[in-house]
Amino acid sequence: MALSVWEHLVGQDRAVVLLQQATRAAAEIVAGTGPGAAMTHAWVITGPPGSGRTTAAEAFAAALQCPAGGCGTCHSCTTARDRTHADVEVVRPVGMHHRVDHMRELVRRAALSPAGGRWQVVVIEDADRMEGTSQDWRAANALLKAIEEPTPRTVWVLCAPSLEDVLPTIRSRCRHIGLATPPVAAVADVLVRRDGIDPTMAAFAARAAQSHIGRARRLATDEGARLRRAEVLRIPTHLSGVGPCLTAAANVVEAAQEEAATVTGPLDAAETAELARALGQGSSRGLDGRGRAQLKDLEKDQKRRATRIQRDVLDLALLDLLGFYRDVLAVQLGAQVELVNTDVERDVRAVARASTPERTLQRIDSVTACREQIAGNVAALLAVEALTVTLR
Repeated sequence: MALSVWEHLVGQDRAVVLLQQATRAAAEIVAGTGPGAAMTHAWVITGPPGSGRTTAAEAFAAALQCPAGGCGTCHSCTTARDRTHADVEVVRPVGMHHRVDHMRELVRRAALSPAGGRWQVVVIEDADRMEGTSQDWRAANALLKAIEEPTPRTVWVLCAPSLEDVLPTIRSRCRHIGLATPPVAAVADVLVRRDGIDPTMAAFAARAAQSHIGRARRLATDEGARLRRAEVLRIPTHLSGVGPCLTAAANVVEAAQEEAATVTGPLDAAETAELARALGQGSSRGLDGRGRAQLKDLEKDQKRRATRIQRDVLDLALLDLLGFYRDVLAVQLGAQVELVNTDVERDVRAVARASTPERTLQRIDSVTACREQIAGNVAALLAVEALTVTLR
């Protein structure tokens, strides 16, 4: 039985109520039966990683297109969910940041009237990735102009970790929806109901992923992901010398590269073949100068995407390490909380006995610093090597 679009939001009852109110107000505007006061043209959805920011944005987009407000079964809902709806566009940065040329083109398309006559909805993932260089600020400024002078039937939905991650000039013109970390039990329940996962596996994955919904589903359905997590959790008990530290770092980075390649490889091949066909060639061979230039631009975008995905995968590995040391600290302090990594509880207790709470806090700070360095474009291998030596 298909779920309504709202049932895919886990543990976010308050956010669902607010978005449903906006959906009903939007329907009033479309029908001309009311002012639609609860609806606005720009939204910011924030929440911790795994809380379902993009899921919430896509559910809202589908509900705005659906005559029933998000039934989950009609053509509008299914095409919005599959990202094939003509009036719903989900945008994420190709590389580490949203580029100004991409943002300007998006703003241009968003100024057109919706093809279906209801709403044109633009969801921007990682809206916090418009900061940094002057080039990225221009991307934000291009978006700001569109939000300041909205097209009547265009809705912008920005997703970011927190309000502070969005430019003040943009967030001040948007309505805010905040998401919370969902309960472990709620994540496990949705894995069972929606994905048909065994309850025992669902409970393990939800706890191990620390309620990160996407990560939990990956752990529950992908044995390779479980093996990579297990390898990361072996690190704290296998740093007997500098050599093992460097080996552990290399293994973590290599695993991130391999996982990123499994995602980007098929995408790269399909995009390259599609470009060749669009240019009138059966393959990338035999392209003229203009075609080769376009192919080179595509390859640059693909490389940026591979770098971003690799860093995202590596960040998840570092979050697993943080979870391990969180458990160590809980044991050392005698905290009456459930451990995240119950499957390696023996190792957690061994590290707790061999260290002190002060040293564990230092290790947690080191892992956090490594995450910040990688996000700041430090070479991943060097950052992780420095981390493993510090953890020892």
